[in-house]
Amino acid sequence: MRPTTKLRQLLRRKNKVLAVLGAPNAFHAKIMEANGVEACFVGTSITGGNYTGLPDLGILSMTECVEIAKWIARSVKIPVILDGDTGHGGIMAVRRLVRECIDAGLAGLRLDDQPLEQKRRTMSAGISIVSREDAVRRYRAAVDAKNEIDPDFVIMAQCYARNGGNGGMVETLTRLRLYEKEGGVDWVQFEAPHSIAEIRRARKAVRGPFSAMKGQLPRALTLEEHRVLRLSAAWYTFLPDQVLKASAWSFLRAFKSQGIRAWEEFIIANPDTPFTSGKKWSWDATDMTALSTLEAKYFASKRRR
Repeated sequence: MRPTTKLRQLLRRKNKVLAVLGAPNAFHAKIMEANGVEACFVGTSITGGNYTGLPDLGILSMTECVEIAKWIARSVKIPVILDGDTGHGGIMAVRRLVRECIDAGLAGLRLDDQPLEQKRRTMSAGISIVSREDAVRRYRAAVDAKNEIDPDFVIMAQCYARNGGNGGMVETLTRLRLYEKEGGVDWVQFEAPHSIAEIRRARKAVRGPFSAMKGQLPRALTLEEHRVLRLSAAWYTFLPDQVLKASAWSFLRAFKSQGIRAWEEFIIANPDTPFTSGKKWSWDATDMTALSTLEAKYFASKRRR
């Protein structure tokens, strides 16, 4: 099954929420897949920032973002969604971005309604939104482009209106409906809910696939809470990145004071993984078994001579 078709099916399941986790890089995407993650997100912060060290201010180019996402998509079979920021330009840039994503084997694309020159990271200060007309043009251009190549490719509209200086909750509700009906997007996401009540109001405004980020909620919602709210996906994209960074920080602080003893204690604390245990695992992260299979195939005739 094509990743685009798979993602579309995952979003439309009844009574099961799709957990989307962020892939820090290709190898960790493979770890995610091996442990049951069904879809992953390549963000300009949680992925692009890890590769480049640059902030999430819309300064990574389209080709850089697609190239990073392509390596991740090639390493796994689960659907991969790319953070398209503001589309990296006008409607022609949006069309090219969609084509490049499909050619790279990606399953979906998230596009913001922020201005190109004032792109801000989620939940940061100074967020503003383009006019309704400009936002719909951006989404319509993306939808038309994907329909020409692969109609199953998923376009998500991320609405930043709630905390936008020129937005608010009423504007958010209007735009969620507008992006789905006039923009024709496949999936709408509420970027910064302030309460569960706001999520309920937003859900009523959208008929198709819908999700909400943690926003200003005191904690991330459980999968069951997502299901009760009739959300299609749980946007847990921050989890792998934060775990990796926190674990590395804690270990390196311990290594600074304890030396190699810190590693020995780490192994004791995490014994049952392919990276810290001495036992043989069936999961082959490096694909060396593929090499052995190919060698047996291509060198067999030489050995028979």
